[in-house]
Amino acid sequence: MSDSFPDDWSPADNPYAIAVSETGWLKATVVLTVQRMRGDDQPTGWFSSRQIDARTLIVALRQLLAVVKLEQIALKDLGMSPGVVDALELAQQRYEAALPDIRHVRDGVTHFEDWARGRGAGPQAAAREVGAPRDVARDSWSFRYDSATDTVRMGPFTIPVSAAIPAATELCAAICTAARAVDLKIAAEVHKRVRRAITGAGIPCDGPKGPVVVSLDDDTGIHLFFNLSTIPEIERMELAARVVAALAGAGLQLRPQRFPQSYDTQERLVVGEALEVGWA
Repeated sequence: MSDSFPDDWSPADNPYAIAVSETGWLKATVVLTVQRMRGDDQPTGWFSSRQIDARTLIVALRQLLAVVKLEQIALKDLGMSPGVVDALELAQQRYEAALPDIRHVRDGVTHFEDWARGRGAGPQAAAREVGAPRDVARDSWSFRYDSATDTVRMGPFTIPVSAAIPAATELCAAICTAARAVDLKIAAEVHKRVRRAITGAGIPCDGPKGPVVVSLDDDTGIHLFFNLSTIPEIERMELAARVVAALAGAGLQLRPQRFPQSYDTQERLVVGEALEVGWA
């Protein structure tokens, strides 16, 4: 993602893409913290670096479920097929089966103000039905990474660190696969939109032999170029102007891939350059 955005940009425009971005950060956090937890301890004051990293690991693992939630919302809003939605749901189920206590351990870490008093939700709420809050707090406390067993524990809840990277990797792949399906769907819709705009202006774009070629590549990129052998040189500049105007009327634009400062879009079409189609 670029560090520079147009003034009207918002992450709310493409939440499925935000999910992919956050997935990358969180997976990298999981890998890094696991590596450091298994390495030499580097105390910071009175605190063990392994214990610090263990806390970070737990939060990152839990946040991946928040990413899945965002992706699921986006998929439903975009009207994606049930197959895409169900595949992500199954991936989440496998993730939670590999890390069954992740929600509870994360809650204990991040909601310590409640858990320290035995007033937490979830398992602490259930335990309060048969025990005093003071006893509930004691029984579900004491966060610690045990390097001998390679586990993170909090009270009765356990996270096997060995499962962290494989589980995160599989879930991240499922999130990216779902996002890829969105990209393909959007690209197919825009491809049709481009063709409608061109043909609506009375310009033929019927396959690779027509004067104007609109192609959809495997990378979900849409490109437009002139088949110069079918267009008399004297007509090329006028045709380029008509194409650019037709696309602009449909909220589309052509984006040069190389040397954008050298000459304008119409001139690029006239010399046969393939330009990428961008859309709002």
